[in-house]
Amino acid sequence: MKLITLGLIATNIILSLYCFSNIEGFEKLFFVPNKIKGDHSQNYRFITHGFIHADAGHLLFNMITLYFFGREVEGGILPSFEFILFYLLAIVFSCLPAYQKQKNNPDYKAVGASGAVSAVMFVLVLYAPWSVIYLKFIIPVYFILFATGYLIYSSYQSNYGEDNVAHDVHLWGMLFGIAYMFLLHPASLRTFINRVTDAPFF
Repeated sequence: MKLITLGLIATNIILSLYCFSNIEGFEKLFFVPNKIKGDHSQNYRFITHGFIHADAGHLLFNMITLYFFGREVEGGILPSFEFILFYLLAIVFSCLPAYQKQKNNPDYKAVGASGAVSAVMFVLVLYAPWSVIYLKFIIPVYFILFATGYLIYSSYQSNYGEDNVAHDVHLWGMLFGIAYMFLLHPASLRTFINRVTDAPFF
């Protein structure tokens, strides 16, 4: 049983449900670069925003994704104690570019586990690139193709998108996951190359 993954999911659910009905508590936890810039006692927001969500759909999507990918990474690729450290670091590092970009913008706010979940997902793609995942639970696609498309899409949207989604956090979460593995687990690069070249259609 993947206790860390389940514990992270439980913490996200509990805190998010609390914030759904407590706007004051919600406002104390979400990511506001401008508040952090002006008061370093607010630095806790670098972490807390990753455990709360905007609505039930946002929470459900992130937790389903974390469940399926996290249970493969925890114990299978990273030991549990390292997995939780990796997850927390991913929350922080994925939002640092947004902090630099938005620290003078008092209107910028962000919440959600997407940065950390994206990091977890990209750890797994290094080890199982040709696994099949199902978009919308229906459309089969190779994991590496989905990941590449997601990376390109997030990169484009972070520069040109005008929706209310923190695509830059997704992008930097993915890049953090890859960089972490290549720097601290350099054998993962060789594993990735070997498994990519072992494509089912070669």
